[in-house]
Amino acid sequence: MYKHILIPTDGSSLATTAVKQGLDFAKAIGAEVTALTVFEPFHTLTLETEMLTDSPAIYHEHAKAEAKAILDRVEALATQRGVTCHRIDVESDHPYEAIIATAKKHKCDLIAMASHGRKGIQSILLGSETQKVLTHSTLPVLVYR
Repeated sequence: MYKHILIPTDGSSLATTAVKQGLDFAKAIGAEVTALTVFEPFHTLTLETEMLTDSPAIYHEHAKAEAKAILDRVEALATQRGVTCHRIDVESDHPYEAIIATAKKHKCDLIAMASHGRKGIQSILLGSETQKVLTHSTLPVLVYR
């Protein structure tokens, strides 16, 4: 069975539901978990309001703080369940690539993630990161709806 599950999250409510279900699954099968959140690098041309109002240094500081907050919540949920949880945040323009690369680098044997995360115009422009993971991953992917 699976021994090391990668659980990527963007901190959205659906992703948090998937995190909880993934942690419950990990506990049931005795697996450890690596929690991952991916944040975008600073771009001069963007629709993200944080990038329009912040300097690159301020944006990066805020992005790292948000990543820490997301991973703190995942770690607290894992601790409540008695599941070993490693934490990783990655800066990438392509979250699906970061998810797959992290799973391979840390020798995860399953990726468990929400069916979608971002809402609104971003999801239309970017497409589903989950769909991209499903298309490009050679590892099994468990999708929570």
